[in-house]
Order: sequence, then structure tokens, then C-alpha cells
Amino acid sequence: MRRRNIALLIAYDGTNYNGFQRQNPPSRAIQNILEERLEKIFGDTIELAASGRTDSGVHAAGQVVNFFTDGRIEVEKIPLAASGILPGDIVVKKAWEVDKNFSARHSAKSKIYSYKIQRGETLNPFTARFARHIRYPLDVEKMSDALKILEGTHDFSAFKAAGGPPVSPVRTIYRAEIFPEEIFGADILTIKIHSTGFLYHMARNIVAAVTEVGRQRITLKDFEEIFESRDRGRVPATAPACGLCLEKVFYD
Repeated sequence: MRRRNIALLIAYDGTNYNGFQRQNPPSRAIQNILEERLEKIFGDTIELAASGRTDSGVHAAGQVVNFFTDGRIEVEKIPLAASGILPGDIVVKKAWEVDKNFSARHSAKSKIYSYKIQRGETLNPFTARFARHIRYPLDVEKMSDALKILEGTHDFSAFKAAGGPPVSPVRTIYRAEIFPEEIFGADILTIKIHSTGFLYHMARNIVAAVTEVGRQRITLKDFEEIFESRDRGRVPATAPACGLCLEKVFYD
């Protein structure tokens, strides 16, 4: 085994990539680029493990990866070295050495994902890559009430898309909230969900259903019934990827 286990905190704009997970050319994935460029810094083959495999078009402010290496560069110098060889939409924010048993994926205890919605008649060009644009009015109070229904330990089968790995649908959501903020002059609604884990497309499917509550197309009672039904077929189409961001991963 190589003598060092290095962890990195990564941020990226996922707009131009086919997700995080390694892809065969000509597809472009975050993992391909990170491994290729990091090999130049460490002088050996790099194989990353990530806290989560974000989908095509999804962003990250707090993705965590780890890899084993015999490269000798000091961890304090890695972010600056990486900045000179990575494209501008992928950044190494922090690097540190971890125990040999640490795994960015398997050691993770919980994660926070956020989803941004830009409200208003016209699209704001400064947030277009990072927020879903919605012109119609939304009842934020009802959306907040719907999110609160999800808190606690539940079976989230209703929000699991087909195609994900065969895992237990039971997860614990510690907190689910929605709040307004102004970003580059845009009227933004941010939904944040802190959970022990997320099923395939779970966050985006939750947003899709909660948005229907906000549009008053379904009632809170309808939302709760859909949730309890565990039937994915009753949930609206998955919300667009552009609004989703992996914000933070917790390891304790």
C-alpha cells in the first residue's frame, strides 16, 4: 500500500461535465480531470474515492475525495499547485493527510445538499448556471411545511429514481428548510437538506414535489400521502440538475 492517504476538499461548477464519476472519452467527468492533473503533481497514478457521485450538471462547494500516493508534496502546497493545472471550474480548496482507514465515501456520516430557485419574470444571467428559474408565484410557507414532514427517519422510496444502486431506502433527515436570499441581485429561494445519505435523485425529486406544493398544485395532505405511498410514480418530474449543490460532508 502507498504510504500516504490524502484528502481534498473540492469545489466545482458541474455545468460542463457529465457528473463526477469517471467516464470513457469523449465524455468529460470531474474525476477524470482531477486524476489526470493530480498525477502531474504527485508523480504516480491517482485513483480517487469521493463522498458522493454528483450527477451531470450538479455542482459542489464541499465535495471530499481521498487517494493513496507515494508523492512527497506537502499538503499545504497542494491547493496552489492544483490551481495552476486545473480548469477554472474545478478548485482544490483544502488538502490534508488522513489515517489509512479513512474513506471519503464510507467514512461520511451525513451530507448537506442545497437547491436554488431563482424567482422573477426574467432570468438572471449571473445565477443561470446555478439556479432553476421559476416565473410563477410560490407559497414559501407551504413549501417549508412540506419539508418539515420529511424530517426524521423514514423510507424515502417515493423520491428514489430508477437506476440507482440497490440500497436501503431508509434515511434520516436532520433538517430540511427553505429561505430567501439575494445573490447578484437575483431573488433566490434556497432549499437545504441535511441527511445521513441521499438516494439516487432523492434531493431533486424532493424539490420537484415541494415546488408543486408551492405552486398549490398539490396540498400538504397530498404531499404527505405521496411520501407515505413510497410510489415514485406519484412524484412530479425530477427537478433540473443546475440548482443542486453538494454543500458539505460531515465525518463526525
